[in-house]
Amino acid sequence: MRFHNPDALSLDGVSPHTLLPLPPGRLAVRNTTGPDRFAIGWGRGSVSFPFTVHATDSAARTGVLHTPRGDIRTPAFMPVGTAGTVKALTAEQVAQTGADIILGNTYHLMLRPGGERLARLGGLHRFMGWEKPILTDSGGYQVMSLAQLRKLDADGVTFRSHVDGSMHRLTPERATELQADMIGADIVMQLDECPALPAPRDTVQKAMELSLAWAERCKRAFGQRQAQNLFAIVQGGTDAELRRHSAEALVREGFDGYAIGGLAVGEGHDAMLATLDVTVPHLPSDRPRYLMGVGKPLDIVESVARGIDMFDCVLPTRSGRHGQAWSDAGPINISNARFAEDVSPLDEALDCPASSLYSKAYLHHLFKAGEILGQVLLSWHNLAYYQGLMTRLRAAIGAGRLQDFHDRFAEGVRASGPAAT
Repeated sequence: MRFHNPDALSLDGVSPHTLLPLPPGRLAVRNTTGPDRFAIGWGRGSVSFPFTVHATDSAARTGVLHTPRGDIRTPAFMPVGTAGTVKALTAEQVAQTGADIILGNTYHLMLRPGGERLARLGGLHRFMGWEKPILTDSGGYQVMSLAQLRKLDADGVTFRSHVDGSMHRLTPERATELQADMIGADIVMQLDECPALPAPRDTVQKAMELSLAWAERCKRAFGQRQAQNLFAIVQGGTDAELRRHSAEALVREGFDGYAIGGLAVGEGHDAMLATLDVTVPHLPSDRPRYLMGVGKPLDIVESVARGIDMFDCVLPTRSGRHGQAWSDAGPINISNARFAEDVSPLDEALDCPASSLYSKAYLHHLFKAGEILGQVLLSWHNLAYYQGLMTRLRAAIGAGRLQDFHDRFAEGVRASGPAAT
């Protein structure tokens, strides 16, 4: 250890997830020269990652969220690395698609390999060889949708693992500890309750109120940090008044970013867009807005037009593993007989080997033969397509022509049939 100035100390090789949050005015962690170098300074409070908006086009905006592990260009799509991997792909392949950030899943990681083990191994970045930022969801959605024999109360949720039947307890404090101090996420999400839709209004309201209470507890548990941020989650189903109440309460509490949760859970495309229309205006313009779990390319284009900055979805890789390659016209089912002798690539304009170097006939053969390489290549292509779409959206906003881009894109997608909408 060596002193650099009266206000800061540095430790070589210290991982952020080995340091616990302390009260205001005490030690706070900040990144200095890279993902493996951190300093301990006398912080006076948490520091939100700088968010620079470079251009706007109506409600849409493009910019950069600056983090110690690298810049996140917005609008951004986050590939989902559920259990420490973006399925079928290496970290290098994911980075080559242009992804600036990935998502990790707290529920799955707490079950395998386990939070404490991940901490001993140096956190998720080191564990999976990903040097860029990671956002983790809190695990709440998976507890509600996957776990067995779950029991929800005001303090948290007790559930039985779908993996081995073991019992676990997840509270706002535990979810925060897992993400920030064991997984080592750059962006931590609050624990929330996400009811499936449609649901009675009183069910949605109770879930929203519980999520608000848990947001406050997550913020207290998160403490004062300078190299990690905490995002809150707006809930309220498709009810405009509940969404407004949730958003305004969270903004008063103050968070580093704001997610819109509880959508893409059965409400339908039009209801999702209507909910965004009544929610986004209540979120601050100087912080990132994240739409959780969305979605199809048209969903993303429509949501960017409404002011959303960040997205995640399993669709690109899930589709790839099942023989679907995404394009502006929707998904291509590569197993269809019409591709058996098609020598054209999926998209020669994309800077991705899977998109430009292999013929549809070869990809068709791989899936017919049950070869794992087919799943790898289509997953790789799909992520490259999604990242290419984000690049085009950022360019359209910067040029002030998002409406034209939106109209052409939507027309092409809708002409291809319901699978793409």
